[in-house]
Amino acid sequence: MNRPNEMNRESKEVINIAAVGDLHACKEDAGRYADLFSRVGGKADLLLLAGDLTHTGDESEATLLLESMSRCSIPILCVLGNHDYEKGREKMIRECLLQHPGLYVLDGESVIIKGVGFAGIKGFGGGFDNHMLAMFGEKEMKDFVEAAVMESLKLERALARLDKEQPDIKKVALMHYAPCSQTIQGEPEAIYPFLGSSRLAEPIIRQNVEVAFHGHAHAGLLKGQLSGVPIYNVAKDILEKKGNADGFLLYKMDV
Repeated sequence: MNRPNEMNRESKEVINIAAVGDLHACKEDAGRYADLFSRVGGKADLLLLAGDLTHTGDESEATLLLESMSRCSIPILCVLGNHDYEKGREKMIRECLLQHPGLYVLDGESVIIKGVGFAGIKGFGGGFDNHMLAMFGEKEMKDFVEAAVMESLKLERALARLDKEQPDIKKVALMHYAPCSQTIQGEPEAIYPFLGSSRLAEPIIRQNVEVAFHGHAHAGLLKGQLSGVPIYNVAKDILEKKGNADGFLLYKMDV
């Protein structure tokens, strides 16, 4: 289970949020991310991991990532991605990662850190805007759409809980799948329905989220927006294409 919500009551004017997704850790990557986890503590107040932490969804890959995480001196908030579900061992991956002190795995949960509220989900596909799939037709199609609806509801509830705990709190959304089509531009259009869904955008807009981060679209774009809310695609490949030497995006938020 996730640890209880925490809030640092010493107010800060700025919180530095580091974010990256799609590390896809595998057995060949032993120690590959040690420098990243060591470096991030000197530049950020917390680290967001936007899913696909493992490559084949095996807990042994999570164990390798956990060894590198031991160098991280700041809180880590993460969500799982589709690769982490590949072998049906997502619960074991979650339990493995939670061995790291100060790490939270969010799946419809929320947490307050340094006066900012964070809510996370995996998300799901379903398409965007006027091309969003409808709950119509075969049972299989309805099941697909229902999965996206349920993920959207999980995010809505997690964000709403933050307001109950601390009214007018600034909120950040973390997910694996994309909530808008802007950040997946560059991917083949044929796979857009499998990269995210506009249903995930609805709670972001309704709940007045400050900023949202996702991964999954490795060939997409770094930044988009939803009704003025900045949306960042922090897939590792995107950051590397932008020449990001740190290995993570650094976002500064006024608190």
